[in-house]
Amino acid sequence: MKETTFLNIIDPVKDKMYRMALRLLTSKEAAEDATQEAILKLWNRKGKIKHYANIEAFAMTVTKNYCLDQLKLKQNNNLRIGHQNYESNSIPLQSEIEVNDEMEWLGRIVATLPEQQKMVFQLRDVEQYEYKEIAKIMEMNETAIRVALSRARKAIRENLIKKHNYGIK
Repeated sequence: MKETTFLNIIDPVKDKMYRMALRLLTSKEAAEDATQEAILKLWNRKGKIKHYANIEAFAMTVTKNYCLDQLKLKQNNNLRIGHQNYESNSIPLQSEIEVNDEMEWLGRIVATLPEQQKMVFQLRDVEQYEYKEIAKIMEMNETAIRVALSRARKAIRENLIKKHNYGIK
């Protein structure tokens, strides 16, 4: 496989790989390194890559596994998920502060979820993967994916309701 062909296959997935790494690791630099390492691993397997039915799911699996390996090596328990792609200049400052506060709360709530629920939530609700693709990436069956996602959403919903009803900060 030529370099240009490989890049054409990986380029559309690269941003998703980075976002997955960013959710699992604690810094942008670590996420960038993880993405590069995952791409390098994919490059080293370029001869076999065309045999995979879903290259995107395979790339996400490689990224997930690399990040989990890094977390195990560093014994880093500071996993967190946060959506940091929000930018708008047309929103008043007060609204922007409120949205940022909500995203920070959401990140804190998601950080308390078990790792499996965090990853399923990330893949389904943030990255918009289908259940079949998540099942391949996570190496779980679709029913277990749905259960984990349901539990994650329920925990998030309950914590947000608690925050808004009781003003807990």
